Amino acid sequence: MSRPTLAQVADAAGVSIATVSRVLRDRGEISPTTRARVRAAAAAIGYGGAGPGRSRAGTARLIDLVMGRYDGPYSEEVVVGAREAATRLGYDLVLTAERDDPADDWPARIAARGSGGVVLGLNVPTARQLAMLEAAAIPLVLFEPSSESRVPLPNVRTTDRAGGADAARHLLDRGARRFVVVDGAPSYRWGRARVEGFGAALAESAPDAVLRRVATGWTAGGARRVVQTVLPELPGDGPVGIFACSDEMAAGVYAAVADLGLRIPDDVRVVGFDDVRGARWLRPALTTVRQPIREMAAAAVELLVQPPAAEPTTIELPTIELPTRLMVRGSTG
Repeated sequence: MSRPTLAQVADAAGVSIATVSRVLRDRGEISPTTRARVRAAAAAIGYGGAGPGRSRAGTARLIDLVMGRYDGPYSEEVVVGAREAATRLGYDLVLTAERDDPADDWPARIAARGSGGVVLGLNVPTARQLAMLEAAAIPLVLFEPSSESRVPLPNVRTTDRAGGADAARHLLDRGARRFVVVDGAPSYRWGRARVEGFGAALAESAPDAVLRRVATGWTAGGARRVVQTVLPELPGDGPVGIFACSDEMAAGVYAAVADLGLRIPDDVRVVGFDDVRGARWLRPALTTVRQPIREMAAAAVELLVQPPAAEPTTIELPTIELPTRLMVRGSTG
């Protein structure tokens, strides 16, 4: 017979997994009635997450940030935002590397040191990884998950679709009537939303506009190669508007435009997405859709440490969506 899980306790008590986790670890501002209901539900289904003689996980004042890489400008912003929030709340931040391996034991390493919570960046946990964290009663928040989780989990993201729509309307306002969208491969949730938002706004405002979509790896080199191919084949005349789904790919667009003997913003107007530090170093400086990366990382840490203002009454867990903002610079004239 399988061991009861936090999710089953939450379902029986009519509260969220996060609330169950806080009750069983004696944390958070939770009413005595709810505490009693959760403990009764845990006892009724035989959940042993906080039984006598069992070591209490999740008690160290540590927050683990789990990501696949830490060497890019995007991840650097995530680390800064998470560290500042953890420090403000009296926690230390631990950087934990996630390997591209289904057998990766990062949840076991985190459970062994009794971490107070996990922010999982740009990914979704496997069923095995989630079960290990549940068994250790360690709460989890997803930061910009690459896909939708099959299990309801707290998560923080940005308004990707709205950002893509803003990019389309801005390029239209700047006189572009021929368009290229540079999407990333593999196709992640946020990339699809950005492309969908761009396409929907363009279809609404300029349904007859020429639009070509190309996909490549999420790198400057890949974007450079596909744009070198698609730009000369674009029908019509007049300035071209190019929307790249990341600032790194936008840098590749700049290189392709120069390779073809064209100029930004005279011939080609470019919008990126992210607003990482390097966007302002391009010449001309890159117009881009800013996602508040530091603020999002801070919000993820706060979700772990601070209880919600209103206690949830169902197992539906929060999605925090912070707004994007178009940063207009020289690449669109």
